[in-house]
Amino acid sequence: MSHQILEELRNQVDDINLEILNLINKRAQLVEEIGKAKEKQGVNRFDPLRERHMLDLIKENNEGPLTEGSVSHIFKEIFKQALDLQQTNTKKELLVSRKRKKEDTIVNVNGDPIGQGAPSFVFGPCAVESFEQTDAVGAEIAKKGLKLMRGGAYKPRTSPYDFQGLGLEGLKILKEVGQKHGLGIVSEIVTPTHLEEALDYIDVIQIGARNMQNFELLKAAGQTNKPVLLKRGLAATIDEFIHAAEYIMSKGNDRIILCERGIRTYERATRNTLDISAVPILKQETHLPVFVDVTHSTGRRDLLLPCAKAAIAIGADGVMAEVHPDPAVALSDSQQQMDFETFDHFYETLQKFMKSHELNA
Repeated sequence: MSHQILEELRNQVDDINLEILNLINKRAQLVEEIGKAKEKQGVNRFDPLRERHMLDLIKENNEGPLTEGSVSHIFKEIFKQALDLQQTNTKKELLVSRKRKKEDTIVNVNGDPIGQGAPSFVFGPCAVESFEQTDAVGAEIAKKGLKLMRGGAYKPRTSPYDFQGLGLEGLKILKEVGQKHGLGIVSEIVTPTHLEEALDYIDVIQIGARNMQNFELLKAAGQTNKPVLLKRGLAATIDEFIHAAEYIMSKGNDRIILCERGIRTYERATRNTLDISAVPILKQETHLPVFVDVTHSTGRRDLLLPCAKAAIAIGADGVMAEVHPDPAVALSDSQQQMDFETFDHFYETLQKFMKSHELNA
């Protein structure tokens, strides 16, 4: 074969390569349009039956010299790249996405700028049991110069026979304690019906793990001007968690704090499994501040401090934990709440750890 013939053949290959490239890109554009149409219809983007039909059609019309296996492999890669492109475009479109907004969102609550760099803290009892109990915890939090307090007035429990909270009366107690000690109040709301009456008593709407995909509640919270602390569901993927936050932001409320609180796995040594890697992933994927609830993720007092250190070291914007004057007689989650002496040690040790972490950074 002469050099001239070889060059001509190579030129033909180059032309075909460019033609294939052009056709692949045209195909990708059509797939994007199909994806948008499916999204409007609420249909899953990936359709395995459609992919099988396309592959069968391609193989039926394959005249060689490529084998059916080779053709199938090539087109499966083309299909996969088109699907990946759709997913990337979806992430770009999300309001909570880091690709949509590069700078960090800072949520200011009661003068505490959450997400600005220094970790924030939310402490308080699992459930509001009485004014005296809540007031005692509030005093301990205020003594440390902190500005936020959590407390459950509505308690979604696994058993219908467990303490379900004081409801509206609990919210009134929280507000009174917050005003007395200068604390912003974080409390879980479980239904859209309760949300409207709760707005007068709380500073942050907490949406718990069991309600992460209560879409009507998410949309209702998104229509308020209150910050929302959204906890990850018991078995929710990070993608599902991010989309739950999108429900809130899509209604106009961008004051969202994400909270990793452990997920359900086969492990029984802890109440849940703390997915500490979720913190940097959420920080990369979204522009929202990220908290870690060390109490519900571990369910063990002896693990609260090391897990809080891990959360801060990995870049969490805040830590949440539960405190009770006498955990032994608590009406809920007695085994995982800190008494005041443990709370003092926990907070002092964390402060020393953070100073050391800053020096070594």
